[in-house]
Amino acid sequence: MTLLVAGALGFLGLAALCLSLGRHHQALWPNPPTRRRAIDLRVAGWALIALSLGAALHLDGGVFGPVHWLGSLTGAALLLVVTLSYRPRALVWMAALAVAITLGAALA
Repeated sequence: MTLLVAGALGFLGLAALCLSLGRHHQALWPNPPTRRRAIDLRVAGWALIALSLGAALHLDGGVFGPVHWLGSLTGAALLLVVTLSYRPRALVWMAALAVAITLGAALA
């Protein structure tokens, strides 16, 4: 459960950080991000990464939580690299799936 929640939140956070960059933003939308949108995406990205660490610590404690968090963050980063390299438009439905996983785990 921890890997799923922390991985989904980490994926969303890393995706937001990637989309704050003009190159990745233009893969999904025609224009580069405005300065305000880039700042908002960066803040949201770091907040989601911190939230994924908090979820891992809450679910697995202080001993195994950081280990599971780093593993899930690494997996999320690899998935994001492959997605942005080969099918950047797939990021839209993958982000929606990550939100659904996180909400489903929170309600369970």
